[in-house]
Amino acid sequence: MKLGDFHGQMLVLYFYPKADTPGCTTQACGVRDHAPDYAGAGAVVLGVSPDTVAKVKKFHDKQGLNFSLLADDGHKVADAYGVWVEKSMYGKTYFGNERTTFVIGPEGVVAAVLRKVKPAEHDELVLAALREAAPPVV
Repeated sequence: MKLGDFHGQMLVLYFYPKADTPGCTTQACGVRDHAPDYAGAGAVVLGVSPDTVAKVKKFHDKQGLNFSLLADDGHKVADAYGVWVEKSMYGKTYFGNERTTFVIGPEGVVAAVLRKVKPAEHDELVLAALREAAPPVV
């Protein structure tokens, strides 16, 4: 799968830290539950995490998700989008995905970047960005 596969469509590409954790589950289930809104905006949604294919598939199936999740084991895609960052928790530093969403227009141009979005606010902010980025109706 590559960005060019979505030429002519609005694309929501969101990076999340880890499958099957509370925040990531809230975010993914929000996208699932707002599927009609994303479809109404003409958008395809893809979620990306640094997890393995097996872990991503298990999370996808467990939550009954209706959009694609991509495994970026090795974080090449996250590196390319600049979201593989140093993080810290409980005094320890490590690298991981920054929770970031890119709204990409039909011509493949990034229309909006939403960094460090709270999972419960994700859909509201992304759907607003989609409305702003929507191509004019002719």
